[in-house]
Amino acid sequence: MLVDAHAHLLPRDYPAGSPACFPRMEPIDGDTARLLLFGNTRFRAREVFFDAERRVEAMDASGVTAEVLTPMPPLLRYDLPPADGLSLARHVNDFTATLCATAPDRLIGFGLVPMQDPDAATAELKAMREMGLIGVEIASNILGASIGEERFLPFFAEAERLNMPIFVHALPAPTGRLPRAATGTYVVGLEGTIAAASLITGGTAAKCPGLRVSFSHAAGGFPLIVPRAQYFWSGTWNEEPPIPDRALAWHDGPSPLEYARRFYYDSMVFDRRALRFLIDLLGHDRLLVGSDFPAMEREHPADRTLRSLGLPAPVLADITWHNAYRYLGIDPPAALGP
Repeated sequence: MLVDAHAHLLPRDYPAGSPACFPRMEPIDGDTARLLLFGNTRFRAREVFFDAERRVEAMDASGVTAEVLTPMPPLLRYDLPPADGLSLARHVNDFTATLCATAPDRLIGFGLVPMQDPDAATAELKAMREMGLIGVEIASNILGASIGEERFLPFFAEAERLNMPIFVHALPAPTGRLPRAATGTYVVGLEGTIAAASLITGGTAAKCPGLRVSFSHAAGGFPLIVPRAQYFWSGTWNEEPPIPDRALAWHDGPSPLEYARRFYYDSMVFDRRALRFLIDLLGHDRLLVGSDFPAMEREHPADRTLRSLGLPAPVLADITWHNAYRYLGIDPPAALGP
């Protein structure tokens, strides 16, 4: 079995009479694809983005048993007026639930919420759960604000209470320090780092110990910088026993690395050496397969690089599917086999 825990969808259409700030999906002459128009976004969406039959065919071709489907990041538009953001979320969530209901063992839906209004976002989680959505996708920042800020804590606490996992997708924050060409590359690494660090330093990880959070692209540079936070906390190198008198930021409670090992990270780091580092530092039980499909093409088969590491069979099975169902908080369908 193999579960792709980072895959995307787009609704095929938006209802007539939608607010002017809503996306549009326009037909393309002579093509089954549709054109997403949303602000500055112009994106050709292949049929696989919104057609369940095409998705299952693509999964079979790549050796994927099940997908965790989240809305394409351009739909995480926290700059919309809160009421419009809620309307957009409800339309996308309804489409996601309907799409996933066509193959519930293979398509696992996550919804979105209007994080620009934390109270509305929190209130919407229960309705999402009741319509069959397993989890929720949020961006790595909310209009430039860190997700670890105190005002977002009730949202995370409610997700924990409802047993809903959260997928944090890196999105650029307002900055002029890097060119726009770096948005899809280096900015992803910066955003993942800040998002994961903010959940620790802002206290969310401590206050919501049962919360299950995964990060796109292995939280960017976070795995490389968290050992520095560990040194400041412990006063020692190599995760040796702490020496509080030497530490620069000693406090009682879990260490930075212990908090980091509560999170999940997708495997979309593009290099077997990076995967080995993640396994060594964070543990194989923290990794999920991710592909960004169909926005990006999968490897064929989807676990090609993972298999090239020569991992023991139980470790490979954890990364390719056991960890995903632990993160999701659901049992794997018996009908899909081992």
